[in-house]
Amino acid sequence: MKEKIYFWLKTNLGFSRKESKGFVLLVPVLLILGVSPDLIRFVKNQNSEKIYLNYLAKVDSLERKGLALAASPLPTFNPQDTVRKFQGQRVSERINRINFSEADSITLQIVPGIGPSTASRIVKYRENLGGFRSQSQLKEVYGLKEETIEAIWEYFEFDPSIFRKIQINQLDPQELAKHPYISFQEAKVLVAYRKQHGKFDSPSDLLQIKIFKQEWVDKIGPYLEF
Repeated sequence: MKEKIYFWLKTNLGFSRKESKGFVLLVPVLLILGVSPDLIRFVKNQNSEKIYLNYLAKVDSLERKGLALAASPLPTFNPQDTVRKFQGQRVSERINRINFSEADSITLQIVPGIGPSTASRIVKYRENLGGFRSQSQLKEVYGLKEETIEAIWEYFEFDPSIFRKIQINQLDPQELAKHPYISFQEAKVLVAYRKQHGKFDSPSDLLQIKIFKQEWVDKIGPYLEF
């Protein structure tokens, strides 16, 4: 019988004797693999049917005793599966909304998208700046995404707060340049002009220095102490 099969494979498929032997050995394996899914499905269905029949028997037993079924005894059913989990009652509704100026690097992490490093950057920038006077200034914090900024105001109240100002008539270039809005080059020009023309009395005095734009003066003005 084998010889006939080998001969047929050689004649019709061009198999060598070695290839024919390998093919003959492979066929039963392929048949087993083909039948396995159906066999496994059949066994699982049989088990499921047994579980369901057992379930019905328990229900009948409970009903005969006058008890009402509150939850399914089936092991595959979890009553919690029918409970809808709300992402809120939102977290922002369960916490006290404090002023953003009071938020530290720990409390800021309540906002989705803000971890320890991002929270630290926000606090550090706020300290260097001297306080935020508008919500848009958060866009200046490196790596802070627009959607994260929007989420912040779901958890914190914005309160314009400048808690430290720059003593523009007293500080040297190195100190002035510590402020995010003043570069070292700009600080050198400010100090040189002050030495030559005297103290500044108001933000508009900075416009006497022709290289400075009104936009920059308006930006830095609220942080200056004269």
